[in-house]
Amino acid sequence: MLSILTDKTSDEILFQRIQVSEEKAFDCLFLRYYPSLCAYARQFVEYDDGQEIVQDVMVWLWENREMHTFEISPKSYLFKAVKNRCLTLISRNEIKQRIISTLYDNRHLEYEDPDFYVVEELSRKIEDALQRLPDSYREAFELNRFQHMTYSEIAIRLGVSSKTVDYRIQQALKLLRVELKDYLPILLAFL
Repeated sequence: MLSILTDKTSDEILFQRIQVSEEKAFDCLFLRYYPSLCAYARQFVEYDDGQEIVQDVMVWLWENREMHTFEISPKSYLFKAVKNRCLTLISRNEIKQRIISTLYDNRHLEYEDPDFYVVEELSRKIEDALQRLPDSYREAFELNRFQHMTYSEIAIRLGVSSKTVDYRIQQALKLLRVELKDYLPILLAFL
């Protein structure tokens, strides 16, 4: 027959009874340490996070009661488990904050750079201008500029002479220069 639990029942006895699934022993252990574990967790994390961590540790202890043995006292184990989970949360939050900060800095700098808007506008204008080119000019131009194919490679692919490829690309450049004349200084590097 199991003895009656009191406030004076040792942690070791409580844990032995928890291992045989005695809920009252778990309740007693929980009530005994919950406030001090929350206060301890508060040294590392926010109060709400600390409460959640303590509850998680206690639930884990209950769910794994049959497999668990302590090399240290149950009290020491609980405090160590809470501390480790607090440190894990801190580490995760730091990593998350670094990622958010890096993403914000990159996007923030991108939008503060006046060239960003010019480049965005230029990209749209180039795309529109390319779409207005005759198909044969556009195809030769894109194969050369975007796929880095030589005139000979393009000629073989399109079944035309290298001179025809040269003519189509030159015509595409002329049309693009006229259509994108306001952006010519920037385009010199591109075209």
